[in-house]
Amino acid sequence: MEHADVIIIGGGAAGLMCAIAAGQRGRQVVVLEGSNKIGKKILMSGGGRCNFTNIHTEPSRFISANPHFCKSALSRYTQWDFIALVEKHGIAYHEKSLGQLFCDTSSKEIVAMLAKECDEAGVRILTDCTKLSVTNDTGYTVKCSRGTFKSESLVVASGGLSIPKMGASDFGYRLARQFSLRVLDTAAGLVPFTLTGALHELSNRLSGVSCNATVTVADTQFTEDLLFTHRGLSGPVMLQASSYWLPGDDITIDLLPGVDVAGVLLEAKASRAKSLLRVVLADLLPKALIIELQALFWPSINNVPLAEVADDRLGEIADKLQSWSIKPAATEGYRTAEVTLGGVDTDEISSKTMESKQHPGLFFIGEVVDVTGHLGGFNFQWAWSSGQAAGQVV
Repeated sequence: MEHADVIIIGGGAAGLMCAIAAGQRGRQVVVLEGSNKIGKKILMSGGGRCNFTNIHTEPSRFISANPHFCKSALSRYTQWDFIALVEKHGIAYHEKSLGQLFCDTSSKEIVAMLAKECDEAGVRILTDCTKLSVTNDTGYTVKCSRGTFKSESLVVASGGLSIPKMGASDFGYRLARQFSLRVLDTAAGLVPFTLTGALHELSNRLSGVSCNATVTVADTQFTEDLLFTHRGLSGPVMLQASSYWLPGDDITIDLLPGVDVAGVLLEAKASRAKSLLRVVLADLLPKALIIELQALFWPSINNVPLAEVADDRLGEIADKLQSWSIKPAATEGYRTAEVTLGGVDTDEISSKTMESKQHPGLFFIGEVVDVTGHLGGFNFQWAWSSGQAAGQVV
């Protein structure tokens, strides 16, 4: 049996950040990672360039049964702190849009940075640690395929259920339940929608077509790019909406956000009386999308000049373009989800230290906790912040 001050289960973003912070305090840290390498989700994120944080990080960008829980950790280790670490290592980065920061070259640089910080802090990292089991008797004992380890502090940074091909599992939730901690229902978040019937056929025909749109779901609204796929609806705006969607809910799509569509059509009628509706809209939407929309919303006047279309009919068409109601069949599920909603109930752990209120020395950080960020680097920032919070006290 090997002894350490701190055992961290999970060598992802949160686990590595926690290990660095603890190691820098002189704690003897062992990280047990189940897969063959650390930071797998970091490596694949952002198209291989890692959207490592967002300059607009604030508590309102996170979903939790307790929206106040994330405030403490986020305020004590901010996006600016992580940016300073990235700059310290000379990693070039850029803002893509909406405050999202990406590496200029490769996400491998972020993993290499974390590995170097771990090495300098004396952290020991073991990969291919499978068949984990945990017991608690005067300290936490972890048995796995790489041996048996014992420590006074155990940090669970095992992630959620999203992208199982990357090694995701329910281990963290099972462990929490083993210690009688409440775990809230989980669901796939930041995930594409699937459609059925005529809507599925429409999206399949439009596969690859995108446009800017505002999507409303459960009184929450996002404006970003929408992408039609062969299975349904994707793109940043749909991924954002998915985290608020419940099965059976409708979503409302404004295909021309910020545009007075009724005004545009009436003005075109006055100045371009012989034009067809699809010709006017060609300045605003992709041609392939217009063809599908006219079959849906104005099939009887496809070839009727604007001058012959009543004003109120143009108003109705404008309304449909800006409040298209769709009922998704489902989401793609954990297979393609970027995050897992729900998880270990925040009422069970300290917002300052991430330590279990019932079991001293047991910590939960990162995605396994019921804190989920919006798309755009917020989930990585939660990993850095929650990992740092635990790392300061383990």
